[in-house]
Amino acid sequence: MRTYLVTGGAGFIGSNYIHYMLEKYGDEIRILNVDKLTYAGNLDNLKTVENRENYAFYKADICDSDKIRRIFKENDIDRVVHFAAESHVDRSIVDPEIFVRTNVLGTLVMLNAAKEAWELPDGTFKRDKKFLHVSTDEVYGSLGDEGYFYEDTPYAPHSPYSASKASSDMLVKSYIDTYKFPANITNCSNNYGPYQFPEKLIPLMVHNALCGKSLPVYGDGLNVRDWLYVRDHAKGIDLVQEKGRLFETYNIGGHNEKTNVDIVNIIIDTLLDFLPKEDKRREKISKELITYVEDRKGHDRRYAIAPDKIRKELGWEPETMFAEGIRKTIRWYLEHTDWVEQVLHKEV
Repeated sequence: MRTYLVTGGAGFIGSNYIHYMLEKYGDEIRILNVDKLTYAGNLDNLKTVENRENYAFYKADICDSDKIRRIFKENDIDRVVHFAAESHVDRSIVDPEIFVRTNVLGTLVMLNAAKEAWELPDGTFKRDKKFLHVSTDEVYGSLGDEGYFYEDTPYAPHSPYSASKASSDMLVKSYIDTYKFPANITNCSNNYGPYQFPEKLIPLMVHNALCGKSLPVYGDGLNVRDWLYVRDHAKGIDLVQEKGRLFETYNIGGHNEKTNVDIVNIIIDTLLDFLPKEDKRREKISKELITYVEDRKGHDRRYAIAPDKIRKELGWEPETMFAEGIRKTIRWYLEHTDWVEQVLHKEV
């Protein structure tokens, strides 16, 4: 039975990945979920799998070298899927230090623990071991009106968050180049779907609209992001782990470019479509709630990622077009308002 160590598995993308893997492989694999349970980590995301014999949870900080090494010593780990990261740009502008600590030092701790566990006396590594570092398109900086990010696009991060992720990418690349460490890197576009902490754009706007609160949009609202349904991302990560060429980087993008204000308008229209006429929340929802606020410092204008390489080599393509994915996502949040309230009010 192959054993996967998933860092940040109680977070948004990590929990969706765990659900995907257990649905696909069943009892053929074992998953160890390592999460510090910060504000964005929530074990309720994994209620349906927590009692499975092939799933285990470890509460641990990825910066805690002793604890991470102990997990490796106690388990024969075959795959590491490294999601754990501080990820909200606004928070990185206020407190960059925690982003450097978690995203850079934490990645170094994970690399060293895996290297120690997998390295043979001759400096080579045990067969069929692989470390996958999950990163972001934000490391590439900002695009103009045309063009795409490719795997060889030079890094040009503009926020403390993206700089910390670029640094962690470079650490992984250095271990690949120096030690021939068995790793891959994936850089993805903006994920959306169930279990996303409601400080991010889509769940925030859904929650605020239902409560009749203002819908804050940075600047002119015309910043463009490429949206990727989280389950499609999970499938891409699995393909890279199983079939990707060792040492390679793969970009995973959705080819679903939308301006931020377009997203907000779609959310409003979709909520009004979903809510029955007698639902009193309808009275609160209006496009008049859209409020343009001072732009974010260092706000990148446009992201667009080209998944040409992963499509050509591994046959991956996004299966969920945005028109379908956004409706599935909004319906999930409508049906799980208790989950949203719980994560907003939980103590960290």
